[in-house]
Amino acid sequence: MTTPLRHLPTDSTRTASGGPVGNGLFTYSQQVESWVIRATKPVSYEIRITDDLFNPKRRDLLEAGERTTGPLRRFLVVDAKVNALHGNRIRAYFDHHEVDYHLHSVPAEETVKEFQTAAHIVREIDEFGIDRRNEPVIVIGGGVLMDIVGLVTSLYRRGTPFIRVPTTLIGLVDAGVGVKTGINFNGHKNRLGTYFPAELTLLDRSFLSTLEHRHISNGLAEILKIALIKDAALFTLLERHGDLLLEEKCQGLSSTGELAATEVLRRAIHGMLEELQPNLWEAKLERVVDYGHTFSPTVEMRALPSLLHGEAVCVDMALTTVLAARRGLVTRADRDRILALMSALGLPCWDPLLATPVLGEALRDAVRHRDGQQRLPLPVGIGDAIFVNDVEEEELEASVKELAELALVGGKR
Repeated sequence: MTTPLRHLPTDSTRTASGGPVGNGLFTYSQQVESWVIRATKPVSYEIRITDDLFNPKRRDLLEAGERTTGPLRRFLVVDAKVNALHGNRIRAYFDHHEVDYHLHSVPAEETVKEFQTAAHIVREIDEFGIDRRNEPVIVIGGGVLMDIVGLVTSLYRRGTPFIRVPTTLIGLVDAGVGVKTGINFNGHKNRLGTYFPAELTLLDRSFLSTLEHRHISNGLAEILKIALIKDAALFTLLERHGDLLLEEKCQGLSSTGELAATEVLRRAIHGMLEELQPNLWEAKLERVVDYGHTFSPTVEMRALPSLLHGEAVCVDMALTTVLAARRGLVTRADRDRILALMSALGLPCWDPLLATPVLGEALRDAVRHRDGQQRLPLPVGIGDAIFVNDVEEEELEASVKELAELALVGGKR
């Protein structure tokens, strides 16, 4: 809320010292000829679990930003693969409700997460024309596309509401629940971005049924992250039912699979939001959800397109698990449990890019973005974490060597 500016005080009402005058939210100082403005803007956004989102009986996508007069209009940005698999169902939904819409299909993957893709979406929005207050953009796709469209809507007319429909597991539990947007630039992951929450995120896990098993594994990596740094019960659930979740693609094809999928997804989403909500703009740089994200951005960008995001995160977590075990923070038994679960979830523990020069560069880059300190999250046992600032390249080299040996022995390379 902002407070209107007031007229400057006359000579007879100025403070004797010539100091600042104002109302607490707006002050004027005669001494340095400056104005200081303070304003706050409340932020509220909803994440809603839905089933069969494009059933004509559901109105979730229609009620957000609904106009009181005239036809409903929606601009849709849909991942090209999603369009091929689900496009007819999506179109039938909006046709049924007589919505004036335009569906823009985008081939979205990490290699095209760039300015050119974002600019093309802006041109399409301009051509369609939207009321930026009442006609939210709808993005239907994975984390890459949601990041791009989030950036576009944060910039378009200085902020246009948007709705997210994640279609990947990593989108459901990670990319679709926070407020960060971004595109890659100059060889760096998410170098350009904003903090801009979607008005509404609708989670429909039925989309996962058409994913390859590799992409289910990719999302399980981010769920494993939450388990390792804050939720030991979630880790146990993954140990017991991870293979079933992978096999059934979290669709609950069996009664056990349904219970496991529901609880695992709920715990993962809730755990992520518990960490994000008090620190949405990342004013506090020590974030446990940065676990697995110190070395992985550099490794992922160097490995493109061979490593998916969750796979790169898992390689990072495997390395830091070994590093933590060498420091006595994780027992050898728990270290082996963690590496075994990664393998059971179909995730890599190793990549040839785990070389000291690459990791040293990644660590230095992290330090630049963490206000001059490493702030490196390390697991403490299973379900807890601490931050360290004293990792040396020699320690990284020794940890890489040990991980290589463990991965070779365990057949995880």
